[in-house]
Amino acid sequence: MANNVKQRDYKSTLNLPRTEFSMKAQLPRREPEQLERWEAMGLYEKILEARRGSPAFVLHDGPPYANGNIHLGTALNKILKDFIVKAKTMEGLFCPYVPGWDCHGLPIELKVEEAMRKEKGAEGALSAPSGDRRLEARRRCREHAERFIRVQRDEFKRLGVFGAWEKPYLTMDPDYQASIVEQFAHFYLNGNVYRGRRPVYWCASCATALAEAEVEYDDHTSPSVYVAFPLKKFFKTELVERSASVLIWTTTPWTLPANLAIAFHPELRYAVVRAAKGGEENLYILYEGLVESVRAACGWDGVEVLETFEGKEAEGGACRHPFMESDSLLVLADYVTTEQGTGCVHTAPGHGLEDFVTGQKYGLEPYAPLDDRGVFLEGPWKGMNVFDANAPICARLREDGFLLAQSDLSHSYPHCWRCKRPIVFRSTPQWFISMQHDGLREKALEAVAKTTWIPPWGEERMHNTVRERPDWCISRQRAWGVPIPVFYCAGCEEPYATKETLARIAEIFREEGADSWYRREGAHFLPRGAACPKCGHKQFRREEDILDVWFDSGASSLTVLEAHPDLHWPADVYLEGTDQYRGWFNSSLMVALRARGEAPYRTVVTHGFTVDEQGHKMSKSLGNVIAPQEVEEKYGAEILRLWVAMTDYRSDMAVSHAMLGRCAESYRKIRNTCRYLLGNLFDYEQGCAGEELEPLDRWALTRLGEFEKTMCRAYAAYEFHRVYHLLVNFCSVDLSAQYFDILKDRLYCSSANAPERRSAQHALHLIGASLARLMAPILPFTAEEVWQNLPAKEGREESVHLAKFKSFGLERDEKFRARWDNLFRLRDDALKALELARAQKAVGNSLTAKVALTWDGAPPDWVREAENFLPSLFIVSQVENGSNENPAPREPAHQSENFPGLSVRVLPAEGEKCARCWMHSPSVGGDSEHPDACARCAGVLGELGA
Repeated sequence: MANNVKQRDYKSTLNLPRTEFSMKAQLPRREPEQLERWEAMGLYEKILEARRGSPAFVLHDGPPYANGNIHLGTALNKILKDFIVKAKTMEGLFCPYVPGWDCHGLPIELKVEEAMRKEKGAEGALSAPSGDRRLEARRRCREHAERFIRVQRDEFKRLGVFGAWEKPYLTMDPDYQASIVEQFAHFYLNGNVYRGRRPVYWCASCATALAEAEVEYDDHTSPSVYVAFPLKKFFKTELVERSASVLIWTTTPWTLPANLAIAFHPELRYAVVRAAKGGEENLYILYEGLVESVRAACGWDGVEVLETFEGKEAEGGACRHPFMESDSLLVLADYVTTEQGTGCVHTAPGHGLEDFVTGQKYGLEPYAPLDDRGVFLEGPWKGMNVFDANAPICARLREDGFLLAQSDLSHSYPHCWRCKRPIVFRSTPQWFISMQHDGLREKALEAVAKTTWIPPWGEERMHNTVRERPDWCISRQRAWGVPIPVFYCAGCEEPYATKETLARIAEIFREEGADSWYRREGAHFLPRGAACPKCGHKQFRREEDILDVWFDSGASSLTVLEAHPDLHWPADVYLEGTDQYRGWFNSSLMVALRARGEAPYRTVVTHGFTVDEQGHKMSKSLGNVIAPQEVEEKYGAEILRLWVAMTDYRSDMAVSHAMLGRCAESYRKIRNTCRYLLGNLFDYEQGCAGEELEPLDRWALTRLGEFEKTMCRAYAAYEFHRVYHLLVNFCSVDLSAQYFDILKDRLYCSSANAPERRSAQHALHLIGASLARLMAPILPFTAEEVWQNLPAKEGREESVHLAKFKSFGLERDEKFRARWDNLFRLRDDALKALELARAQKAVGNSLTAKVALTWDGAPPDWVREAENFLPSLFIVSQVENGSNENPAPREPAHQSENFPGLSVRVLPAEGEKCARCWMHSPSVGGDSEHPDACARCAGVLGELGA
């Protein structure tokens, strides 16, 4: 091109991208707008109608608690459920999602109690209310729950979660309360339910029994004490005469007033030792393997083992209690351990489950002299809280010479998950479901083995939980819940409930709600002439305790799945956090087994908890809490959903603002990929499918086919972290870094209707249609935006969420794929050579370069067949392909790491730069009308009349 030729501006002649799909997502603003559109069009109902008649898939929603705004863990749980429901819907299944709320229970009750106390100055406003006060409390609890159901519903919808939000299930609805009574009846009439006195978890602060799932473990500092119990009776009478003592160790001195026994292991060998300290010598009995550790703990100057005996020989002996007017029986127990202590275990049957079992064996009373607030009712420390009593008890033992050692021990101790205070084991009269009666435990273990657990270790964990769980304590001493539908005979206190009374109570609850139990007279629930079968008395009083709220939620599979016309029983999948092995998974299993004889779920998926980047539990005191509302306001719900997808939910899930920022960056890559794709379809017309595909477009669609299969497999396996990585990798590597990069020249510079451009658009349209579907479960807002901006809308679903997963890609042709794998490896070599040349300032932009390939021998056939395409592949102006038989250029060569014997050199491109496509070509200047354009661009300009 002559130097005096003035270059023209050809930008308007290029097919540059045009789209309303903006680079800036503005998710915090646009997502609410999209939600309004979906609601206005009744999208969820349309999805159900579109899939009605297809095979059904049911994910049963474990009900969150209706108290307070949702937190990150709650959002995580709901988003994971939404991933599954949306993915199964896209598979073509009928997937109704009925959300629910757990409405009864202590957290709400405590909130209302606090408010009532402030208003009325009443102590214990709800722990034992009666009459109108109880009804008022229950009304306010219901209003509190209703308020937060509305709050949480809107917060879940803001996350993009689809479901029957206007018709959820609520455990406080009359129909649900009636069903709870019916499920209780299955247990009661089968003989599984009994009333007994045995130790249970007891929160003195909340004044109620707790379920296992309502207990969490945290650090607690307790006094660690070694206490001597003087022998009173023993098979070696001379030891009694010599004032020997049995030495026990405990971290709960407050339970010593309730000590009734000391347990020995029958197979361990015990030692009688003479211990010297401060010039005094005493005889003690303890496990021989712990003599040295006890010597160190007690600070003995010296110790001598005098003799040994087997633990079983101690049975039947007795010790004198250090400060109570009772004896301590010497008993045998297999659970005695040798890791710490003395091997002689302090046993208080009223304050420990193993202690209780041992006490039952030996006829010992489950003595627990405490009131509901953990205050001693009798004895030397009457009126004192148990934890406050530790110090004076230890002082008394020290003063009387029975305390051999004391120190502080920090250890894991059970706490109430609601008030966060340490709890006690306390023997009180409670209602229980027997795990042994009618083989309930064995049936549960069989059902666990038949269920699919994700992750697989969930089976062992659930198996162990079921195997080890004690009888289920189902009574609670509170007001806000479903009352235990049992009466007591006023004459003999015998519990009274029959098939007829339970059915009538359920019927009344269905009509009037559970408040009727407190509003109606007791006779209203009993048949005329009801009499105690034991003593014939006809006067009865009602049970005041309520049912454990885990029974409420455990009944949900039967209450919801069997009653709802669109659902089926059992559920296909349950998904909750790992804490639910002791909670909802467990209670649901027990209720379903008694009512239907099988598990309520086919598959159980569990997720971990949210932690910060250092693995610390999130808490306000640490300042590491991230609220979902905060994420939505800053980034949008899509970024929160993408974080959920990115993180492997099968273990604890770390989150921080830095991690969310990285998610936002990944989102930008996905969005920019979609924008490029849509921008190059601005003039796409339906009907181009018959065009002959260019080889690169065929490669792209082959790669799409592989991507579709792996994505669908990941969704089916509930491996959403794989979905995330597959999606990001496909967008940023396969499309953006490879396909789109090579495609630009063909899309921008070819004539609009050139077959090679229409081939590319056809491939892009198929990729877009597939990509929108495949990312819809994870990124529902963005997928919808892509869908609405895709051209050729005729005959397409109104929303991407009405569409199905569909294969748009090509089947893998191994020979074709192998050829393109080689071409991309060759491209890697060319790019490395170009990078080296730029570093040496031999070339600038890659279009100013020519790449020379020199093979050791003849070039492979797959290279020769692609020679015309190599410049586009390498994004250079020219490519030479030859063997080393030709004279070698003097420029430095890059030696291929992929193909031995190949040298890649970068040379200046021949010819002038085309003002339109910027390629260098000897043809520039050959057209008099367009002397600054190459031959290809001159032809296009001629078509345009430019």
